[in-house]
Amino acid sequence: MLSDLSAEDAKLVTLARAARARTRAAEGAAVRDSDGRTYAACTVALDTVELTALQLAVAMALASGVKGLEAAAVVTESESADVGVVRHFAGANIPVVLALGTGEVRDVVHT
Repeated sequence: MLSDLSAEDAKLVTLARAARARTRAAEGAAVRDSDGRTYAACTVALDTVELTALQLAVAMALASGVKGLEAAAVVTESESADVGVVRHFAGANIPVVLALGTGEVRDVVHT
């Protein structure tokens, strides 16, 4: 449940939900960098380019020059999400909240 999360992690879920809703995308994601700034994105599915919402959110953070990530959230109806991009950039034990479009938290996994 969203209320079981810290305020900062609940904010990530809210940002991910908003990114997904704005574009009616399959997924929304948000990440928080080591300075507390947040980046939100949605799935990109074009004929020539496909990015998960989490991949794009991490790419946006990288493009802004961040040095690390503290946490992430993915809003999806899928049973799971590929958190490899967070693990690759930020390392092990980064929490990633998996939530439904309603905001209901399904799980918190760690990289």
